[in-house]
This record gives sequence, structure tokens and C-alpha cells, in this order.
Amino acid sequence: MNPNCSDTLVFFGATGDLAYKKIFPALQAMVKRGNLNVPVIGVAKAGWNLDQLKARARDSLEKHGGIDPAAFEKLSSLLRYVDGDYSDVATFQQLRQELRQAGRPAYYLAIPPTAFGIVVEQLSKTGCTQNARMIIEKPFGRDLASAQELNAILLKTFNEKSIFRIDHYLGKSPVHNMLFFRFGNAMLEPFWNRHHIESVQITMAEDFGVQGRGAFYEQVGTIRDVIQNHLFQVLANVAMEPPIRTDSESIRDEKVKVLKAIPPLDAKNVVRGQFKGYRAEPGVSSNSNVETFALLKLEVDSWRWRGVPFYIRAGKNLPVTCTELQVNLRQPPTMYDQYNLKSNSFRFRISPNVVAAFGLNAVSPEDESVSRLVELKVDRTTGPKEMEAYERVLTDAMMGDATLFAREDYVEEAWRIVDPVLKAGTPVHEYEPKTWGPEEAHSIRPPGGWHNPVVNSQPAK
Repeated sequence: MNPNCSDTLVFFGATGDLAYKKIFPALQAMVKRGNLNVPVIGVAKAGWNLDQLKARARDSLEKHGGIDPAAFEKLSSLLRYVDGDYSDVATFQQLRQELRQAGRPAYYLAIPPTAFGIVVEQLSKTGCTQNARMIIEKPFGRDLASAQELNAILLKTFNEKSIFRIDHYLGKSPVHNMLFFRFGNAMLEPFWNRHHIESVQITMAEDFGVQGRGAFYEQVGTIRDVIQNHLFQVLANVAMEPPIRTDSESIRDEKVKVLKAIPPLDAKNVVRGQFKGYRAEPGVSSNSNVETFALLKLEVDSWRWRGVPFYIRAGKNLPVTCTELQVNLRQPPTMYDQYNLKSNSFRFRISPNVVAAFGLNAVSPEDESVSRLVELKVDRTTGPKEMEAYERVLTDAMMGDATLFAREDYVEEAWRIVDPVLKAGTPVHEYEPKTWGPEEAHSIRPPGGWHNPVVNSQPAK
């Protein structure tokens, strides 16, 4: 075993929805790949025993990815279970017994943030924190003040190098590989700056609603749910400088520098929307002011990017499901004024498939007096052997590799940027499902207009 690897995984919230849909499939995949061969202790207050937890794991895998008989048998042999209230010291005394001789446990809090403090306190009281790692599930706070409070709670017991704040989006292979694509290829760097790039667009669209999770969504909204964390990570990957080394701290240093260069959001640069019918969802207030769509205009006030606007939009019940980056270049001086030339572009699609494409002007073969934009494109689907997001982040956390995890200063900088808008009470505008947001979204428009992703060769509305 890698001497740096955790020798036990304890996950709180073992009977919850996240464990059912994501964690058990990730654990089986880790076993199958040879990355998990240590005890896995589930902790929850459900009145269950170990056999019931194993049955839950089996049911989870049958519905989410399928059972691999050999891997599941191995996982089943690794499972342990502690049942009890998180506020009861007896629960943690029982956990201490299960840990036995574990010297480097990893604790994964797949529980609401309101329970973080009591769990950390009880682990400390019962002597369970020495040489331990703490893996924290998002959301990490709901604003700057609450994030700082959570950081203070964790840092009383754990040092920063032992804290792994999950953003599972970074575990997705295309997001993870964006940096390799940027810095492993020389062709982008000459034009990847304010002299050549006119604007940057990041779109995360979902063609479905809240899918019965209205009560959860009422507590977050689009800015908290996907922009402040997922899409800021994409933005950081786009805008960061090349790290001096590829170790986790060098990479995370450069990402933090990007966020530090972004001024706090001004309300005039934000449009929020809510799809028609959202307020009828179970668990949603009849007068809800929560956004299911948000559009932001940001500035990265650095040497490389000053003057280049960055546009982010995300939402539910949009025309397609797709996450895509569009970089538009400035128009060159040209003698071809008779042509309606478009901006050259670079497009990087993260999902549902992976695409890297350069948009270039070319003379139409049908009419040489007309030009059209064509793409030089590399398109691939993710392979069956690629790690899913939760498998990757849990494997990395167990190994102590913090590259894909948000550091304390990164989290607080991200909240600093959006905090003014979250507190400003900006209006929420209604929009029709399967459209690109409310009419008011047209007030924030990139030069040349928005690039609307096309999926399966069907143009978006």
C-alpha cells in the first residue's frame, strides 16, 4: 500500500441519497480498479445493522451502474457500520472501536453542513483525528461568512493540508484534462490573451427541471449550486497562468490568483431567471424568488486578461443539456470587407461529449462571393475505462492528492465575488421552459451574441 494512502475510509451519511446514487458506485469502481483495499465504515442514524447497509449497497449498484460480482463481494467484505446520533459521544466511541489500529483514517462528511461542527468536535473528543484526513461534501457554506465559519471549525482540529473540499465537477475527466490541453499544446498560447481574445463564454445548460428536488433547490439556486463552484473552476482553468510545477499547491496557487483578480459582482452585470412552473414543484414556495437561471458578466483584472469580458450562464429547463466554453477572437484587419466575416473561435465542450474545435472563415464552395464559418474539430466520447467523478475525487483524497479540491483561500475568494449579488435581492424574471432564459438576459450580451450549443445536430431554440 502507498504509505501516504489512508488506511480506513469512514463516511458519514451512509444511508443517505448521495451514498445511494454516487458513493457506493464509486467505491465498487475503486475496488475494481485496485484503489480500495481498506475498511469502509458507514456511519448514520437509521436503526440499521451491517446486513442492511450491505443490502442498501447492492440495491444502489443494481440501479446505478450495475453490480460487478467480484468487486461487490470484495467491497461487501470491507464494509462496516456504526449506527447512532452524531451528537452522542457513544456513537464515536463505537466508531473508535471499529477503527481499531487505523493510523491514517479518512473521514468523508456526506452530510448537511449544519452537522459538520458536531462531527468534528466528537471526533476530536474521542481521539479519532490524529493523522486523519477530512473530506467535505459541497455546498461549502452559502455565502462568505458561513464559509469562513466552516473553515474556522475545521481548522481548529485539522490543518489545511488534511482538508479536502469536494467539488465533484473537477473530477470529471474533460474538466480535469482542460489544463493538459491548454499547457500541453503550443498552439493556444500565442493568442490566449487580451491582445487576441475578444470575449469568453461559459454555458452550462440543462434541458430538465429540478426533478423533484425543489426543497433542496430552494436553499441554493443556480449561482450557489453550479456557478460559484463548478463554473468558477472552469473559468480558473481557462484563465490561470502556467503553474511552475504540476504539484497540487502550484496548480491551486494559480487558480486562486485568477479569483483574486475578479472584482465583486455588480448587480447590473447579473440577470436571474426562474422557469415557468417552478413554483408548482413540491417543496417550492408559492412566491419563491430563487433563480433557476443566471447570467453573469465578469472581469479578470490581470495582465493577461484586462479588458476581456467573461460571460457565464447556467440554468435548468433550457433547450439542451450541454456544458461548453466558447472563446471568440478579435476580428483581424482585412481587405475582405465584402465578406460577412465571423470571429475566429475556439470551442471546448465538456459534456455530453468532448469536443475541441477551431472556428475559421472559409469561402463557400457553392458561391465564392460568400464566406462561412467552418470548424476544425476533434470529437470524442468518454471511454468505458475512464474514472467517474466521485471515483476520481475519493481516490485522490485517499491518496492525499489535493489537486482537484478547493483550498480555503479559493473557497473564500469565490464567495467574495458573488456575495454582493446574493445579498442584493436582484429581481428574478420568469422564462418559458426550453428557451435560453428570460428576455432580460438580452441586456447582457457578448460581442457578436451568444453561442448556443447544438447537441445531436439539432439546433437549439
